[in-house]
Amino acid sequence: MQISDINNPGDRKKLLLALALGLVAILFLWWTFFGFGGTSKPTVNRNTQNPNQTSGNLPAANSAPIQTRDVLKIPPLEQLRPVSYVVTPPSGAEARRNLFVYYEKPPVVAMTSVATPKPTPPPPVLLAAVSPSSVYAMTDDFTVEVTGDRFTPQVRITVDGRELPTRFVGPQQLSATVPAAMIANAGARQVIVKSPDGKLYSNSTMLNVSPPPTPNYTYIGIIGDKRRVRDTAILQDKNSREILNVQRGDVLGGRFRLTSISDNELVLVDTTLKIKHTMAMTTDQSRGSGPQSRPTPKVDSEDDEP
Repeated sequence: MQISDINNPGDRKKLLLALALGLVAILFLWWTFFGFGGTSKPTVNRNTQNPNQTSGNLPAANSAPIQTRDVLKIPPLEQLRPVSYVVTPPSGAEARRNLFVYYEKPPVVAMTSVATPKPTPPPPVLLAAVSPSSVYAMTDDFTVEVTGDRFTPQVRITVDGRELPTRFVGPQQLSATVPAAMIANAGARQVIVKSPDGKLYSNSTMLNVSPPPTPNYTYIGIIGDKRRVRDTAILQDKNSREILNVQRGDVLGGRFRLTSISDNELVLVDTTLKIKHTMAMTTDQSRGSGPQSRPTPKVDSEDDEP
């Protein structure tokens, strides 16, 4: 075996490294078995606390007493006992207050009391009916009769707010004359009976004013020449489109009498209502064939005739 040379630098380094490793091994073994400055036996952390003592508010697990021989002889059902378990909720931190949220007082709503309307008392005078209840417009003066109850000589018949000279017939009947100017146009008229001072008044009723019937014809021409009096008019029925030749004095439709003929218009009078109707000549009316459809030549007036 070759012996290392101490004088050799390489062998010297190897020898020093071997001594260092041996020393480290010896220190590690000493620390493992004996330690450095402490006892050789490890200490055991034993709980010296009383086993029957509870930690905090929780009950101890071994708080029950040790069972003896006499206790073991008791039947199991008799050994049952209620367990007292008290739980204390953990205390939490107080909630933080939001500085931007604040209590707002609700607005006060004023309670308004609505008074119950009182029923309207019945009028002191009763108006039952008006005769006639319907008339035609553009007719002459007519007499209206009012029936009811509790009439007095002081009350008057009022039509659309206008008092009429009233004749007191009795406590149940009054009469008055309605002028033609009040029924010149169609429509409804309010009729009421009341006194001039307004103390006596009645309920109201309506007088209907209907439009009068009108001739259902069209004036389309006239027949005549200079030597003859032009007393024949050409009319056309609007419903049947029939052409009619009528003269003065003729009655159309059993109701309208022809009283005047001219180049511009006709005048008819209602034989029942005595209402005058004027009918203008129509030149743009479509006409059929035949001599009656030819336009009437313009002639001199009747005053120029010799």
